[in-house]
Amino acid sequence: MRYAYALTSALLLGGVASSVTMQQPLGAQTPQNSGPAMAAAAPRGAPQSFADLAARLQPAVVNISTTQRVQVTQNNPFAGTPFADLFGGGEAAPGGTGRPVTRQAQSLGSGFIISADGYIVTNNHVVAPGRQGAVVETITVTLPDRREFKARLIGRDLASDLAVLKIDAGSDLPFVRFGDSERARVGDWVLAIGNPFGLGGTVTTGIVSAIHRNTGQGGAYDRYLQTDASINMGNSGGPMFDLQGNVIGVNTAIFSPSGGNVGIGFAIPAEQARPVVDALMKGGRVRRGYLGVQIQQLTPDIAESLGLERNRGELIASVEPGQAAARAGIRQGDVVVSVGGQPVTPDTTLSYLVSNSPIGSRIPIELIRDGRRQTVTVTVGERPPEEQLAAQLGGNNEEFGEDTDGAGQREAATASLGLAVQPLTPAIARQVGVPADTRGLVIGGVDPSSDAATKGLRRGDVIIAANGTPVATAEALRGAVTAATRANRSSVLLLVQRGANPARYVGIRIKNG
Repeated sequence: MRYAYALTSALLLGGVASSVTMQQPLGAQTPQNSGPAMAAAAPRGAPQSFADLAARLQPAVVNISTTQRVQVTQNNPFAGTPFADLFGGGEAAPGGTGRPVTRQAQSLGSGFIISADGYIVTNNHVVAPGRQGAVVETITVTLPDRREFKARLIGRDLASDLAVLKIDAGSDLPFVRFGDSERARVGDWVLAIGNPFGLGGTVTTGIVSAIHRNTGQGGAYDRYLQTDASINMGNSGGPMFDLQGNVIGVNTAIFSPSGGNVGIGFAIPAEQARPVVDALMKGGRVRRGYLGVQIQQLTPDIAESLGLERNRGELIASVEPGQAAARAGIRQGDVVVSVGGQPVTPDTTLSYLVSNSPIGSRIPIELIRDGRRQTVTVTVGERPPEEQLAAQLGGNNEEFGEDTDGAGQREAATASLGLAVQPLTPAIARQVGVPADTRGLVIGGVDPSSDAATKGLRRGDVIIAANGTPVATAEALRGAVTAATRANRSSVLLLVQRGANPARYVGIRIKNG
């Protein structure tokens, strides 16, 4: 999935995504998308033209650009020679590179005005540094009448990818407001307005292709409106309107193998954006519910290995000590099927339900453990800052030593899971980078034709458990496979550790014969 904004420089070219917001009219000002004029402008049914609607809404959609300072390391072909300093580099530079130099970059995106006094909604990534080490120096907002204003960043939220800006341009700016995205139906007409490729004020139309679209990116905000309205680089942060002229989504990303529009675009629904924008405008941060777990989708293979129904529930991959889930007794390997009476599905995920639960509230969570249903009561905690969570997920992916003679792969070819394994010793644990207290089997070879290879397992990964039972010997793993076969299951659920990253569950099909 690609974000729909542009970042350019001599070195950089990339994409970004969306933003949404709403605001009540101030004083006697009226939003551009309300009043009797809109009733006449909004076409009904299959419209003959969107011209009146577009003319009414375009003045509230703006272009957003940033200037950034980026430190890059320049190549120096004379590094390590007496001539290195003549070209800006010295022998101290590793890998034949020179000293870091500072260059400028620009990003382009869209946004929309939500109040007459100049509050603007856009995507966070439109106004965030385009790469590690970059610093945003200025944010410029260009109105449709070509007036330019320096913008102040009022607030940003990484998890929802939303940001709020403010420009000082008087108190009579054209603006729009949010509508009700929950009433959107597949097949409804929509308009998208933005600045694709830096081309100002571009209007495209289409329909709502899907609602509550889960793209597989994970998190509480992986729940989009999908549209076939043309969205390209630079549309990030622009509004998606319904035929009444209300903002029902913030255009954010596209799905495309080429980077251009192929008719699959995504917008953050207004129902998700509105509370985030309200909090940012008040100068606060967004507070979200938190369990303290790592979650995996219940793939068909994992569901089959557990004997569970597909598309119902999510798997707990790990539990953070001391957090809400651990205090309530939730364990690694549990499958959560409902939260507060609401089923957990691909459209309504565990992250979405928990994040939108009040902090401190007590909610029942129904789960399946060892094939039996039970209910625990959780007191919802508060989600830590995204930067803190990201720091907890780093890892060492150092490879296990090479299979120089091919013995591991030959052994794997004859194994029921397509895996050659051996007990994990302290020395091997250090070599593959797993925590010192890890217990299990290290993979020494993978059959390239096996399902394990298809799922990405590789030499150096460590199998901690099979079907919920710890495995420290090859015999224990074979016993788990035998038990699954006797239960007429074609898959085994493995808990796999790679380096210092969190362990993940993988459903592996048993080889025939």
